[in-house]
Amino acid sequence: MTVKAQLRQELRAAERALSAAERADADRKIMALLLAMPEYRAARSVFCFVSMPREIQTAPLLRDALAQGKTLCVPRCLPERQMSLSVIRSLDELRPGYCGIPEPPEDAPALSPEALDLAVIPCAGCSLTGDRLGRGGGYYDRFFARYNGVSVLLCRSALTRADIPMEAHDRRVPLVVTEHGVYENGVLRPYH
Repeated sequence: MTVKAQLRQELRAAERALSAAERADADRKIMALLLAMPEYRAARSVFCFVSMPREIQTAPLLRDALAQGKTLCVPRCLPERQMSLSVIRSLDELRPGYCGIPEPPEDAPALSPEALDLAVIPCAGCSLTGDRLGRGGGYYDRFFARYNGVSVLLCRSALTRADIPMEAHDRRVPLVVTEHGVYENGVLRPYH
């Protein structure tokens, strides 16, 4: 088993050890911090994952982006582990897609990565300096090969680790939000 696979296994166990109340409390705090970030407030176009049950719940962000009139894109899985950045105008457009993940319909318009102001990224775990361990599908590795804009990584503090193995294709995400605050290049931002 690779080091990354072992760490994913350890992080899944840590995730399962969190109670529903602990997850909900962390998610609420993470969403409040994210919605208050100047990078989010200034963004006209936002790309964000649609959460599965154990992931950080992104519905508050998705609803807020739509209510604010931002262009909201969510992933739609394509062949060869690619993602379409599909524009949605309502959460009602989402239907179970690849692996049961809620996705927009095939005919949803797509935005190019260059048109994004902010990308909100999931992870299995990360370091506070933004070294990210994905779930192993490579979808976000391929996304980052085409996107150089502002990204923010969401992670519950129980799933942060000081040392995340990185490979040549892995990209550090300089902004990390946990329930304890917003970290920029590993430094906790002061509260305003």
